[in-house]
Amino acid sequence: MIDNLALGLSHGLMMLAAFLLLKRPDLDREPSPHDAPDKKRAPIEKPRRDA
Repeated sequence: MIDNLALGLSHGLMMLAAFLLLKRPDLDREPSPHDAPDKKRAPIEKPRRDA
């Protein structure tokens, strides 16, 4: 017989994770290619190849 506590706990944690993911504000907007770049993130620098 399946332990009801383990089943309830695992499903409860999955529901909590899904709820927290759906409440994220960045899910409500999709940036277009014409938007200005985000000032918060630093640009990714490519490694330099020195001779």
